[in-house]
Formats: sequence, C-alpha cells, structure tokens
Amino acid sequence: MSTLHVCPLSRLHETVLETRASHVVTLMNDGAVVERPISIQAERHLNIRISDIVEPLEGHILPGAEHIETLLSFVKAWDRESPLVFHCWAGISRSTAAAFITACALTPEHDEADIAAALRQASAIATPNRRLVSLADDVLSRQGRMVDAIERIGRGAEAFEGVPFTLHLNRIVRAA
Repeated sequence: MSTLHVCPLSRLHETVLETRASHVVTLMNDGAVVERPISIQAERHLNIRISDIVEPLEGHILPGAEHIETLLSFVKAWDRESPLVFHCWAGISRSTAAAFITACALTPEHDEADIAAALRQASAIATPNRRLVSLADDVLSRQGRMVDAIERIGRGAEAFEGVPFTLHLNRIVRAA
C-alpha cells in the first residue's frame, strides 16, 4: 500500500477513519492535547513534540537531529500494509516535512526532486518546515539534495489550514 496521508489536527480522526490508517505521527507543540484515534494502538502512534520554528525561540522546542532519528526509526518499522497519517496543527509545515522525509527515507531509489514534485502536485498548500528537511538531509547523508528539492517547489499557497492529501510512495514518477 505505502500511502502517506497528511492532515491538520482538526481532521485527524476523520482522516484515520477514512484511510483505515494503522499508524499516526503527531508533530505538535509541547502541551498541545491530541486525542489518539481509537483505532490506533498506542505503540503505532509517534508523538514528536516540536514547535514549527526554524531557529531558537524562547518557550518553544526547536526541532533537532534526535527528532529526525525518532521519526526515521518509527517509519522504518512501519510495515506499509496500511496507511500512515502525519498531522500537525495546520497540516502545512511540520507534517508535510515529515511526509517528505519519510518518502525520501523509504524510497531511496527516487530522486529527491521527484518526491518534492509529487508533494507539490498532491498539495498546493504544503510548505515543509525547512529546519526539519535540513536536519533530515544531514541525517540521511543527502548532501543538500532534499533542501534543494524543497527550495525548488517553493512556498505553498497561503492558507490558515491545510487540506488533507495523499502521497503514494509507489506512484512517484521521474519529473520531466
């Protein structure tokens, strides 16, 4: 199956239900309350507490390499039999970065630019958090290719909240 779904917190339960997802990755500020969907077992719910920032800001948690390592361990253990849902507050920045990072890690045969292009095609709003992408680029030894790919697709359209979308890992095609 190998499908990744991205949504805002407000659409988490509906997205999990509609997609029949087996795993969820939450990327939210520390202290934010997120009720785990009833169909998701506790060990299949990764809760990464980070702020949607790219440089230190008092009172916030700056994403670090340890967060990327935790994400990569979780997604590499995912059996890909049922969908995986990523969400953050708005479904625009942290969750789209995590989906991009996951696609790069799980499909090394695909070019980062092709994965970024598939992300943009799936969501005109997606604006992956650049710090998360940069950290993952280092951890995955991609020599700046992930960062370059996200820079090429540019910032997504302005929106208060993202619209749920799907990224099919087995349908990523080489960009022309």
